Formats: sequence, structure tokens, C-alpha cells
Amino acid sequence: MKPKLTTMRGDRDGAHLLVIAGVHGDECEPMVAARRLLRRLRFMRLRGQVTVIPILNEDARRRKERTGGDGLDLARTFPGRADGSLTEQVAFTATQHIGNADCLIDMHTGGNRYRIWPLAGYMVHPNSEILECQREMARAFNLPVVWGSDPALEGRTLSAARDANVPAIYVEYLGAAPFCRHAVRVLTNGCLQTMASLEMIDWPLPANQVRYWAEDARSGAGHLQACHPAPFAGTFEAAVELGENVEQGQMLGRFSGIVGERMVEIVAEQSGRIVCLAAPVRVEPGDGLVVIVEFENA
Repeated sequence: MKPKLTTMRGDRDGAHLLVIAGVHGDECEPMVAARRLLRRLRFMRLRGQVTVIPILNEDARRRKERTGGDGLDLARTFPGRADGSLTEQVAFTATQHIGNADCLIDMHTGGNRYRIWPLAGYMVHPNSEILECQREMARAFNLPVVWGSDPALEGRTLSAARDANVPAIYVEYLGAAPFCRHAVRVLTNGCLQTMASLEMIDWPLPANQVRYWAEDARSGAGHLQACHPAPFAGTFEAAVELGENVEQGQMLGRFSGIVGERMVEIVAEQSGRIVCLAAPVRVEPGDGLVVIVEFENA
């Protein structure tokens, strides 16, 4: 199943930007934002070209779940296989699209399972020119947090972009809540602002909203689903909020078994600000519960 895409070409030379949404089927706001972006661009003079894939993982979208019927997480399956399962085939096709682009934006929310502090992230690419382009793209998207992380993480759209030397960012905006129309506006405008920074369109840049910045190339940095792992199957009740500053050893919340027969306190393994919280739904042993990042003020 090849994802449906739309390509718009300008009448002047410029970059080729690829915008992807719907890597996970339970992340609706980016899918709507991608379609809204296409409508907005119809009324703008474009330099270069933009390719938009509003729903990359159609199988997962139909199921309204993070994964498709084969159970694979598309965000851990790149570069995929042409002769593999459905998710692997989608990853393979998307990898080709990424390799044909000059830049990539991959839009996400936390879906049903996570709440994520609005951020723009990237891998700390070893090529200094690509790294600086990614920094500029992330700042231009204009979310409160800019976060550079481990360049060796595999299976992702960003790892496919890294291997193709394509500057790439991913963005996250909340999740684990009813549909958020404000998220759609922010994600749409973020794409337009990034396109303006790439000199693809003329668009007025708003006041800078970036408040926190970090780059951490250590192994595993940026792996949202691996921090503060669940000790057994159950649910997490957070005692902290997104963006809150916490100290090492502070109690972050309580984790209980599925019928409440066991309960443990989850404490902070480091100091920093809360970037991601597991939603109060069932999680499996080893699933990440809380992500903390030590930031500098931007």
C-alpha cells in the first residue's frame, strides 16, 4: 500500500521539502494539519517544491491505533523492505521519498499513549552544515522546546534522512486528549514558518516562542519510550506536569498493577524538565513512563 501524496511545484527554483504526517494512526492533528497546509499553499507563490504525505500509515489510521495489523511500529521500521510486511513496505517507500527531498518535517503528537511537551527535535548530525540547517528549521517551527538528540538511533524517518544526508526535524504536540484544534493551527503555521526560513515562501515570522534548548548526542538520548520504564503491566498516575522542573530523586507519580494489587512510586533518575508523560492507560513492562531533559534557556 503506497501512501497518497501531493506535490506542489513553484515557478521559481528552491528547496524540495517533504512533510509527513500519520506515521502513527492515533495521531490525528498532524494529518489534519498536513491537509490544511496544502490548502494554504494554494494561495501562495512557491519557490521550489513541497511534497506532503498527510497519512503515511493508512493501515494504522484505519485501526485508530499506533501500529498497523502486522504490529510493527512504523517509527521503528525504517528503512523498511520492499518485500516485507505492510509496515516495512510503507517504510521502504517513504525512505525513497526522503532520499529524493532536500529537507524533511515529520509531524507527531503523543497519540493515545503519551502527552508530550510541544517540541521540535532533530538528530545531532555529524555533518556541521546539515546540523545547522536542522537547528534553523527547528527554531523556525517555533515551539517552546528545541531538542537535538542521539544521531545513532535507528528505525526512524530521521535515521533514513540522516543516511541520505537530508536535513530533518520531527515535531511533537501534546496528545492523550480529545482532538486539539489549536494543535492543528500551530502545526500548520510551523510548517509555513519553516518554509519561510528555507526561503520557499514569503511569510511573516512571529515572535520567537522557543524557550528551552538542548543538544545531547549520548546513546539513547531522544528515545522517548525508554525512560523510566514500567516495572510491570499497569497504569501510571503522574504527580507532575509537562514542562515542570524536577530534581533527581523527586517522586514523579505512582504506578499500579492492572487491578491495583501492586503500587510503586516512580522517582526521577535525573534533574530537568518533564518532556513526556505516559497517559493513564495500560502500559506493558518496560514501556517508558516519563522523559526528563536538562535544558538551557534559549
